[in-house]
Amino acid sequence: MKFRPKLIATDLDGTIVANYGAISQRTIDVFLKAHAMGVEVFFVTGRPPRWMPEIKDAFGIGSAICGNGAMLYDLQAGVVLEEWLIPISAQLQAVAKLRAAIPGISFAVESHEYFHREKSYIARWDVGLDNVGVDSIEEIITSPALKLLARCSEQELSSDEMLDIAIRELDGIVTATHSNPHESLLEISTLGVSKGATLAKMAGRLGISASDCVSFGDNPNDFSMLEWCGRSFAMADGHTDGKNHAKGVALPHTEDGVAVILEQLLQLPSRP
Repeated sequence: MKFRPKLIATDLDGTIVANYGAISQRTIDVFLKAHAMGVEVFFVTGRPPRWMPEIKDAFGIGSAICGNGAMLYDLQAGVVLEEWLIPISAQLQAVAKLRAAIPGISFAVESHEYFHREKSYIARWDVGLDNVGVDSIEEIITSPALKLLARCSEQELSSDEMLDIAIRELDGIVTATHSNPHESLLEISTLGVSKGATLAKMAGRLGISASDCVSFGDNPNDFSMLEWCGRSFAMADGHTDGKNHAKGVALPHTEDGVAVILEQLLQLPSRP
């Protein structure tokens, strides 16, 4: 017999947040219903905390795992609870390896309170946060970082092609992934950190097993989470490899795919 999940973990952008920033009322309602029924809700995202106020305002409930698993964030209080940061030495190693492997690559680093970039790194979302930039990112790698970002601003390579190179070159140094196949952008975390690893840690603290968790995601940075959860759904309009890592496929995010699944799951009985 199937039971209602005890924990819901969902990616944000491209999963429950549309590319124009909207979250449907249907999605908000089903998450609020789940919370009222005692289901744990985790918003698991690549976003830094400075991009989370709209999520707090929309839902008013839930916990957050930010930076692709690198941070546990108290969404309601706006407080960083735990961080797993990239050491300075690993950042420098990763930059050196990728510069050698991908000509023309550029870098940025971020934590919850800053975003710094090279002048050649063309920011898409944090435009204005670091207007000046530096000639070389090594100049400002002076502390552990939440995330290292690597971009082919001229888009000579796709994100998938960049990731294939990064997985080979950065093995044993850091963890590389991406969240957008169209941006020619890598997102790099400290070694061993991923959405799936941190979600498993949080679920374990709550005494919840993978079989009682359900997750939703659309891109490679979600795959570890989709693999770990006993029930998981890749978005139909997400990365084409998503279905190979999830147990099922949800309707496109523009059709409230997550809400459709959750409405069904919440009708199931709770586990005795």
